[in-house]
Amino acid sequence: MAEGWGEEGDAVTEGWEEDGQHIGQQGGQRGRPLYRQTLDVRVPADLDMTSETSEGMNDSVVSSVTDKFGFMHGDTDTKIDNPQITDTDILRRREAKWLEMLGGWDNYMMRNYKKVRDRCRKGIPASLRARAWLNLCGARFQMDHPDNQYTYRKLCHQRCEDRWINDIEKDLHRNFPTHELFGGSYERIGQQELFNVLKAYCVLHPVEGYCQAQAPIAALLLMNMPAEAAFWCLVSICDKYIPGYYSEGMEAIQLDGDILFGLLKKVSPGVHRHLRKQGVDPILFMTEWFLCIFSRSLPWSSVLRIWDMFFCEGVKVLFRVGLVLLKYSLPRKVRKNCPTMYETLAILKSLPEHICREDFLIPEVLKLSVTEDDMEREHRKQLERRRRLQA
Repeated sequence: MAEGWGEEGDAVTEGWEEDGQHIGQQGGQRGRPLYRQTLDVRVPADLDMTSETSEGMNDSVVSSVTDKFGFMHGDTDTKIDNPQITDTDILRRREAKWLEMLGGWDNYMMRNYKKVRDRCRKGIPASLRARAWLNLCGARFQMDHPDNQYTYRKLCHQRCEDRWINDIEKDLHRNFPTHELFGGSYERIGQQELFNVLKAYCVLHPVEGYCQAQAPIAALLLMNMPAEAAFWCLVSICDKYIPGYYSEGMEAIQLDGDILFGLLKKVSPGVHRHLRKQGVDPILFMTEWFLCIFSRSLPWSSVLRIWDMFFCEGVKVLFRVGLVLLKYSLPRKVRKNCPTMYETLAILKSLPEHICREDFLIPEVLKLSVTEDDMEREHRKQLERRRRLQA
């Protein structure tokens, strides 16, 4: 376990409340910075985070699945590996521990965050994943707030700019067409819910609008929870975890690309030199990784494990995953066979299968020798560099 990555502390729902106003009250686009000022996503301990553990998920659509993740059998396009088999007794014990935590959520997050973090790193039981994600990101708090009781429904029925509607409709059939919810028995229902979630987000944030990379994120959420819950999780992800990623100019993702490249120099100097020598800019290979939170790049069991940690620890998880992928996809013998940037980018666009598997990737992510202090230091360095360039 990497020392210093995720210290014991506060909850992971920073900034939900500002001057007593909530999203449902604001009803419009707030002015938002181009990129975050810190990589942390935790909140002050005095924030009222009252939350219930009852599901309360109305208007849900439940579909039977054809395999563990809901993808159709015989699929050759979706990256699904052979996940580790967990003993039933172990799984039941984990479920019991999570039920206990969910029953006293605020107390655990404020007083025993380290235990929550460690259990997220071990993987959240599939039966409780939706409830856990909702609590971890603060979406439950938003859903339960009286001012937001009808917010999602109102947003779904409000007028949205034609350009966003047209773009969303074009992308509906492109998102996980081999999943039963979007291309199988429930295709119409799944695509309609995906449309509603994305449209509601555009109405809430009319300036930022819709970005194509938001669709797979919303789709993944819908695979695990009802539409209203998926909407509030999407709002949390876009506003608090990866702010500015989908804004015009995408300066936030460029900044995080520079941070990733700076951290790579510490983790794997050889790979860093190789990419720098060939002029491979981080934006050329990490954009889809970060914008889609790896949902388009890795086997599904790995994706879910990454999301479990991401909801608890924030964007730092994405950096760690990216660093592991870079380190092991371009070892010395592979770099020798990449004389130009084209061969290098081909490797990074089609990652070696063995390094993407859950049983390899997750342990490597957890033991990577990069601390939170290293990440914050590099973040401050890149921010200062940008300020000098803009001066």
